[in-house]
Amino acid sequence: MNKQVKEILKDFESRRNPANVEGMMRYGIKADNAYGLNIPYLRETAKKLRYNHKFALQLWATGKHEARILAFLIDNPKEVTEEQMENWVKDINSWDICDGCCSNLFDKTPYAYRKAIEWSKKKEEFIKRAGFVLMATLSVHDKKADDKEFLKFFPLIEKEAKDERNFVRKAVNWSLRQIGKRSMYLHKEAIKLAERIQKQEYKSSKWIAADALRELKSKIRNQKPEIRSQKLRS
Repeated sequence: MNKQVKEILKDFESRRNPANVEGMMRYGIKADNAYGLNIPYLRETAKKLRYNHKFALQLWATGKHEARILAFLIDNPKEVTEEQMENWVKDINSWDICDGCCSNLFDKTPYAYRKAIEWSKKKEEFIKRAGFVLMATLSVHDKKADDKEFLKFFPLIEKEAKDERNFVRKAVNWSLRQIGKRSMYLHKEAIKLAERIQKQEYKSSKWIAADALRELKSKIRNQKPEIRSQKLRS
């Protein structure tokens, strides 16, 4: 462990907040190696360090919760390798690290779309979650992608909607909702998909579909009447 990493961990230790650690655990965050630091502080720290790929790798290797958050905040997506992504995703054991890593780093790499598909087929809970989180975050962050790229995710969303594990089903639901909010074209297709999922004989499928339909259909109801009528006819 080099001097800079030691200094960061020493600083984290001096700011340790046991009450925050307990709060993290109540929200389902695995906090065995956490200091209880808040995200605004970590983001402010990251501003002084980015982009620093080598340091990000060293921080991740410590296994400390906040060090791993800092790692994905400062890493350079242009230097991230496919091997690194595979190694890191296998290390993930908490939903906040999963979501943060996917939405701040992984979705900006050239491998994002492929990994979304590959990981969504895996059995491991957080690897599978990472696949669907990538689908959700790509639909928001990749403004240049053709909408039809996201249709490739639909068979996977439909197939994995039956997964009863909480962290998986919530990510499947998230991906469906976010893709459906990307454009009116995808909005219509996502509603069709949700209606198909709703017919599946699984509790998770019915929850995913009901929640997605409630949000997606509310996007239309909340439009001004003249806009709503145009969209419903389109």
